[in-house]
Order: sequence, then structure tokens, then C-alpha cells
Amino acid sequence: MKDLRSGTSRRLTMADVAAHAGVSRQTVSLVLAEKPGPSSDTRRAVLEAVDALDFRPDVAAQLLRSARSRQLGVLFSMEHSHDPLVVEALYDVAAHHEYSLVLSAAAPVRGVRSAVDELLGLHCEGVIILGLDVDEPEHLAEVARMVPVVEVAQRSGVTGVETVRTDDAAGTRLAVDHLVGLGHRDILHLEGGAKPGAPERREGYLYAMADHDLVEHVEILAGDFTEESGVVAASALLERPRLPTAVIAANDLAARGVVETFLRAGTGVPEQVSVVGYDDSRVAALHHLSLTTVHQDPVAMAELALEACAERLEGRRDRAHDVVLPPSLTVRSTTAHPRR
Repeated sequence: MKDLRSGTSRRLTMADVAAHAGVSRQTVSLVLAEKPGPSSDTRRAVLEAVDALDFRPDVAAQLLRSARSRQLGVLFSMEHSHDPLVVEALYDVAAHHEYSLVLSAAAPVRGVRSAVDELLGLHCEGVIILGLDVDEPEHLAEVARMVPVVEVAQRSGVTGVETVRTDDAAGTRLAVDHLVGLGHRDILHLEGGAKPGAPERREGYLYAMADHDLVEHVEILAGDFTEESGVVAASALLERPRLPTAVIAANDLAARGVVETFLRAGTGVPEQVSVVGYDDSRVAALHHLSLTTVHQDPVAMAELALEACAERLEGRRDRAHDVVLPPSLTVRSTTAHPRR
């Protein structure tokens, strides 16, 4: 190819092929290395660009890049009490499959895109994202065409991205069924806003209340996945002349805020108000809290997520799957028959 500025010929690069095919340089690299990831249409476009440009890859450079890193990137949030359980389980499963993990924490000043790009820059062969909002779905779709991407405890719907999640609507249905079985009718839901899984948990609550003919008792308070949101909600409820007999929080941290605020105010849990969380994190199992909560299986999530990455990398899976796990209820000490 002739350099228009100097008038001299220069060696074609994968960047030239990428520009001709309308894809990224990383995608060209995957196609030329015959690695899984790119779709058949993308492969065809790259190979046609190679023929059109008469591109000949630098064999020496390819050999230097050919060694696999066997590293998988894991992106998680410091805000989610369930994530450490999944990360811990991922280490065990990764060791079994002879992979190593590179961890990256998301933060308000650092979105999913920059974190994922950093993991790719560290030569991760796949990316596992734990319960995080996807800020730029187009970017994630492009990444998923290059390497396996698995979302855990959420489903963004991005093309090519694997998902492993709990049936969140079924989880809050279990919570409502449990409370109704104890005799509760005034059951309030402290929702999680737009956090991953929260809309489905809210939906499950609404459907379950309707199934039990308790539509007139439906009440939803705005919240999120933080302990502070539970404190704010419980403080507002304590200002009322009459409390609900039960509260279902969007997650364990919010439930903890509710329980501890009630107890500080002299309101008994579960004697006056029953409280249910969601996740069955280590917070729920704390001796002084002993929270009834919806259980998500971190070991199963970790196994399925890592196996999805491994199967894509080894050519044993050629399309994305959405795996939905059934929840269960862990009954502890924060639920009882309603006050008389």
C-alpha cells in the first residue's frame, strides 16, 4: 500500500484490513487466528477484505501473540453484597478449568466500558460481569464479537452476550407466598429502582399480591440496593400511625437497614414487623440479623458463567444462552405471624 503523504510503499497491517471490513482490529486478529467469537458474516467480511487488499500477516508477530493467556476478567461492584460470594466461587471453578482470574471493580467514576477495555488490555480471553448496569450496549456487543462475555445476575439483552441469572420475579413471589402463609396481608415492597434484577423483583411482588387477592394492600416504596435506602424507608414508615405487618426489601443490604432502624426505634422484628431480604448474602447470615431472604446460588452461577466462557473459547458453543436458575427461600428469624 502506498503512503499518500510520503509517496512510499508501506506494509499493510491488520488495522488496514479492519478499516476495509468495517470491524475492529481485535476482530481481525480473532478471525485470522481462527478463534471463536466473530459471527460467520463478520468472518466473511474480514476474509474478503484480506483477499481484496492481498494482505499477508506478519507470521513472526502472530507467533508472539499466539500463546493463550488463559485469563478471564471479572467485573464486579463494591455495592452488591452477593458479588463476593460469586467471585469466591469463580476462583474454585476457574482453578478446575485451569484459568486464572483478573478482578476489576466498577465505581461511579469508572463505567463498565472503561473497565472492560482495561481487562481486554490485560489480555483477558473472556469477561464476566456481575450485576452491573451496561452503560454502552453497542460497545459491549462489539466486545462480545471478539471474546466471550457473560453477565451474571442480570440480563441487558445485548446481542451475543451470555447470561446466568436467577428468576427474580419468582424470588419475590416466594417471599410473598411465605408471608401470606404466615397470615400477612399488609405486605410492603421496598424496591430497588433500576438496579439489575430490581424491576423483575417488583413485578414478582405485584403478581404474587394479585394471585393472593391482595391488590388493595399493594404498596411500593422507592429505594435501591444500599443499606441507607432501608434506613430512609424504615424511618419514613415509623412516622406513620400504622405500620405494615411485613416488608420485602430489594436486597439484603436494604433489608438490614430496615431491620436495624426498626430495632433502634423499639419496633420489634418480627414481633411487630416481619422483614424479608433478597440474595442470601453473608449479611443475611449475621447472627444478630438472622434475616429471612431469597436465596441465589452463587456456586451454580459461577460454574455456569465460567463454563460458558470456556466452551466458547474452546469452540464447544457457538451462540449465546440465557440460563435462568430457580430461587429458594431461606427462612431465619425475621419473619413470624403478624401482630394481633
